[in-house]
Amino acid sequence: MSYLNFKSEYDRFPKTTIKNHKAFRGYDEIYCELNKKIDDSSVVVFDYYPGVDEKEVYELIKRFNFSLEINMHDIFKDGKTMTEQMKYNLTDDRVFGKMYYGNLVDFIDEEKLEEAKNKVKEHNGTTIIYGVGAGLVSHGDVYVYFDMARWQIQLRYRKSMPNYNCDNYDEDILKKYKRGYFIEWRIADKHKEKCFECFDYVVDTNAANDPKMISRDTFKISLHQLSKQPFRTVPYFDPGVWGGQWMKEVCNLDVNQPNYAWSFDGVPEENSILFDYDGVTVELPAMDLVLYQPKELLGEQVYSRFGAEFPIRFDFLDTMEGQNLSLQVHPLTEYIKKNFGMCYTQDESYYILDAKEDAVVYLGLKEGIQPTEMISDLESAQKGEIVFDADKYINKFPAKKHDHFLIPAGTCHCSGKNAMVLEISATPYIFTFKLWDWQRLGLDGLPRPIHIEHGKQVIQWDRTTEWVKENLVNATYEVKEEGNDCKIEHTGLHELEFIETRRYTIKENSSHKTHGTVNMLNLVDGKSALIEGDFEPFIVHYAETFIIPASIKEYTIKPYGCDEVKVLKAYVRS
Repeated sequence: MSYLNFKSEYDRFPKTTIKNHKAFRGYDEIYCELNKKIDDSSVVVFDYYPGVDEKEVYELIKRFNFSLEINMHDIFKDGKTMTEQMKYNLTDDRVFGKMYYGNLVDFIDEEKLEEAKNKVKEHNGTTIIYGVGAGLVSHGDVYVYFDMARWQIQLRYRKSMPNYNCDNYDEDILKKYKRGYFIEWRIADKHKEKCFECFDYVVDTNAANDPKMISRDTFKISLHQLSKQPFRTVPYFDPGVWGGQWMKEVCNLDVNQPNYAWSFDGVPEENSILFDYDGVTVELPAMDLVLYQPKELLGEQVYSRFGAEFPIRFDFLDTMEGQNLSLQVHPLTEYIKKNFGMCYTQDESYYILDAKEDAVVYLGLKEGIQPTEMISDLESAQKGEIVFDADKYINKFPAKKHDHFLIPAGTCHCSGKNAMVLEISATPYIFTFKLWDWQRLGLDGLPRPIHIEHGKQVIQWDRTTEWVKENLVNATYEVKEEGNDCKIEHTGLHELEFIETRRYTIKENSSHKTHGTVNMLNLVDGKSALIEGDFEPFIVHYAETFIIPASIKEYTIKPYGCDEVKVLKAYVRS
């Protein structure tokens, strides 16, 4: 069946063109460019993001004539010591750890680091320092940073790549993700952020054996340009046990795959950004933009509240011709801070992009239920003793296109089958306490993690039917904005959540002001829209998420190739 009455133009690989700059593609070009900068006394630094293929890069290193090599693996503490040091943050859980707020240097042998620094100072010939954290030894005469996006790292974990300095090739994938999410990526980002002004070159290593290198000036100019215009991140898509068929058509995906469950489209922590330099495409982590241009991107107010973090997340959950999501609940702010070291929690909402007639959303608790009885049934179901009767305890609301269900932390919820959800939420996306998973195994053949012990401590038992109807189901009303006469509706989020969402139904032209805060939007209806302002005109297509940086004061949206569009906008409330 077809879900659209027009041909989808969804762009899976959105690029930003940077004029009058070039990229060096392939190790031959990179070698030639770097070799021009190196003489008989140069100190050359090759610094890596954890996950970069070190064997691949070493083939480049061997082409140079160095009389002193310093490998960072010789300076880091050994893998077992590092793991022991991380023990408190790793925890015994498959999914959840505790956020690590230390630094890369915490896992370095300080005596070996000082020894390496002295060797570099005393050596008269050409020196190469290479590996994760190489800039801790020296910034050298030529400093090259080899970068990589988190999504690519996760794909490599699935192909048995271990965590940094580990031999956990065959470890549970979720535990590898956990080590990256809670520790490795955090300390690597902090190190990279400190060194932005020191890099001479940045290398995109996302594609195996196909590196692309840009200069520091090109890197800085590219991110500066992106912080002053609308842009999209590169979406990625993943199958799931409950996955559906909608995204195959709308997002132009492989129709031969069994399903697609998830898409992250607008999650700078995970997504990439693409730049085109005279036909050469360079992929960088979108977090580079957040870290390097936080005030221009986020705005002073958001930056002062969240730091260099992008606080809003848009993603897709596709259950069209699929199955129910797991019944779940998210932690309260106090709980997530106390137990996982996070400063804010995963408040969210479900905006229904599309739905079949039998689509539903499970949301909140029924009136008069007994908490002890529900928890007892969940625990018995987890042991396989009974099948949990979700309909006995959880409200089930019909879901149709353009409905908006609000889900403040502590509210039991899940989407049913045959719904296409645009999930709008705060960024801490990993903190889902699954309560019941409908007797399923994951795609890996293992039971999916269930966290009843966490869940029962955060469920808000007073969020029952009448309160949910009044506060969380289509709590929509019209609002006015100065200078804008299109239909504008507040659709959420709940007052307990910090994100405001508004839906604009646009037939002619609509005016928008950012008020100094980043805007995240999705074209939820209509073929295409044109975004204009003090930047090159920007076209978005149906279901695409796009970002308007805070540095843009005003912009307009109007239909493009159609009579009417609907746009959903999210921003941080003042």
